[in-house]
Amino acid sequence: MKKRLLYILLCLTLCCSVYADKVKDLQKERQKIEKQMQETNQMLEQTKKRERSTLNKLDLLNNNIKNRKKLIKNINNEISALDSDLSDLSKQQGALQTEMERLKLEYAVLVRETHYADMHRSPLLFLLSSDSFQQLARRISYMRRFAQYRERQVREMESVQNEIDMKTQLLNDRRDERSRALQAQEKERQQLARDERKQQAMLKDLKKKEKQLLAQQKKQQKKADELQRKIDQLIQKQSTETLTKEQQLLSGGFEANKGRLPWPVEKGFISGYFGTHQHPVYEHVTVNNKGIYLQVTAGSNARAVFEGEVSSCFVLGNTYAVIVQHGNYRTVYSNLKNLVVKQGDKVKAKQSIGTIVSDPANDNKTELYFQIYKDRTLLNPSNWLAK
Repeated sequence: MKKRLLYILLCLTLCCSVYADKVKDLQKERQKIEKQMQETNQMLEQTKKRERSTLNKLDLLNNNIKNRKKLIKNINNEISALDSDLSDLSKQQGALQTEMERLKLEYAVLVRETHYADMHRSPLLFLLSSDSFQQLARRISYMRRFAQYRERQVREMESVQNEIDMKTQLLNDRRDERSRALQAQEKERQQLARDERKQQAMLKDLKKKEKQLLAQQKKQQKKADELQRKIDQLIQKQSTETLTKEQQLLSGGFEANKGRLPWPVEKGFISGYFGTHQHPVYEHVTVNNKGIYLQVTAGSNARAVFEGEVSSCFVLGNTYAVIVQHGNYRTVYSNLKNLVVKQGDKVKAKQSIGTIVSDPANDNKTELYFQIYKDRTLLNPSNWLAK
C-alpha cells in the first residue's frame, strides 16, 4: 500500500511539476507581450497629439490589438495549465489524506494491543513479572523494538501531515494565481473591445482623407524608389568583386544563422512586411516593400545583425543609409539621421550603426528600413531574423 502511494504521489508530482513549469513559461511570455505593448504605447505618446487619426496611429493601434489578442490567448493557456495543476494537486492531497487515515488506523490498533496496554500501565511491572532472566532480556528487547516502531509511526504521520500542509498551501497559491489570471483576462478583453472600437472610428476618419493620404504615400513611394535605385547600383557594383577566404567564411556564418539573426533594432515591431500587401485603409491600393520597416521609439539606434564590413555609406535627401557586407550577403540600414560608422569599418553583431530618424512631417514616426541581399537578389528579412 505504501509503495503504491509513493508511486502515485511520484507520478502526480511529476505531472504537477510539468504544469508548474508551463505556468512559469506562460507568465514569462505574458510579461514579454506586456512589455511590447508598453513600448507601442510609448510610441503612441510620441505621436502628434493634435491629429486624432493618422496612418501611424492606426499602425500602432493595430499592433496593440494584435499583441492584446496574443496576451488573451496566453492568459487562456495559463488558466488551462493552472486548472490541470489544481487537479493534480487535489489528487495528491487526496492520496495523502488516505495514507494519513491508514496510518491513524494502524496506530489505533497498536495502542489497543494487550502487551502495549500492559506496558503503558506499568512497564516496570511488565519487566519484573518475567519468569526467567531470558524472558526478561526478550521483554527488554521487545520493548526497545516496540518503542522504535512507535517512533517511526509517529514520524511517518508527521511527515505525511507536513506533505498535506504543503499541498494545501500550494493549492491555495494556485487558486489565487488562477483568480488573478481571470481578472487579467477580463481586463484585457474589455480593453480589446475599446481598442477595436477606436480602430473602427479611426478607419472611418482616415477614409475621408483618401486624397491627402494617397498623395503622401505617392511621395513616400517616390523616395523609396529613389533609395532602391541607389542601393541596387552600389550592390551591383560590389557584387562583381571576388570574395576573399575571410569573406567566404562570413558568407557561411551568415547563412548558418538564418532565422537566428538579432534584430537590427533593440526594441520595436515590424510595421511594414516584405512584399506586396493591401493598404491598411484602402482596399483598392497595394504597397510593395523591398525590405521590412521596423518602428521604434524616438532616439533608437540601428545595429548590425552580423559581423561584417561597412561597404557603403551614402546620403539621400536628409537621411543616411549604410550597407554592411557579410561575404556575398549584404544588409542595408536606411532612414538614419546620423552615423557612428564609416566605409571600411569592421562591425560586430549588435554594434550601433547610427540613430534612426523621427519624421515630424509623418506624425513623428521613427522607422528603420532594413533589407538583406544575397549577391544581387533581395531576400525576405523576416525569414532571417530571430522570431
